[in-house]
Amino acid sequence: DDTTHDIDMLSNFTKLRLLEIVNAPLNGRYPFLFDLPHIQTLKISDCFGLDWDLEMFGGMPRLKELHCCNTDYLTCSLGDLRVLKNTLEKVRIIK
Repeated sequence: DDTTHDIDMLSNFTKLRLLEIVNAPLNGRYPFLFDLPHIQTLKISDCFGLDWDLEMFGGMPRLKELHCCNTDYLTCSLGDLRVLKNTLEKVRIIK
């Protein structure tokens, strides 16, 4: 399915601390998902159409935990996480 979904409303939740996206029919890039400055825990799994990379985490300066499972379009180098070197405590990536 090539439908792009409008989920910009997430940016309205300014005090959001945990975001879990599971089996969501997302297709493409959604940069605002990674521009939520209060997120401390991010879990993304089984989102096969979501196109993203670890460099996008600059908008999550308080991120402590990152869990990623079964995400086909994740492009990364662990060096990309250096923007979170002062906050990140736990990383789990299963591809």
